[in-house]
Amino acid sequence: MSEQITTTNSLADLKELVAGTPAAANPIENAIKREPKRDPQGRSYATGGRKNAVARVWVKPGKGAITVNDKPASQYFARPVLRMIITQPFLVADRYQAFDVNCTVVGGGLSGQAGAVRHGISRALVNYEPELRGILKKAGFLTRDSRSVER
Repeated sequence: MSEQITTTNSLADLKELVAGTPAAANPIENAIKREPKRDPQGRSYATGGRKNAVARVWVKPGKGAITVNDKPASQYFARPVLRMIITQPFLVADRYQAFDVNCTVVGGGLSGQAGAVRHGISRALVNYEPELRGILKKAGFLTRDSRSVER
């Protein structure tokens, strides 16, 4: 009895879930006043993790270019579902193609690496724009998935 969920339905479900929260209604008033964390070049840095993969992510304003280990994301993550995973934080926060991302990721397989990049992008977006914290937290992108391989 597996139901097929399309990416548009799951994105709509995520936005619907987030829309009912007080943070989404007025994120600026409800957010704890946090200062943006940016380096002298205007970038925000964060790390993300999933399974055995660790991603170091830098986010800066741009046109939506995502680079993973010095390769375009479309080349590094050939499967469309993996590319969808790494763009989810931008879609939920309505910041699609507003930031350039440069990341290095090591360890694990491609699925774990995509999850680590998504986690890192979410944390870097919060460092850049603290008012996005409520939306991304409600969508579950700021919580590290602690599941790992049992040995």
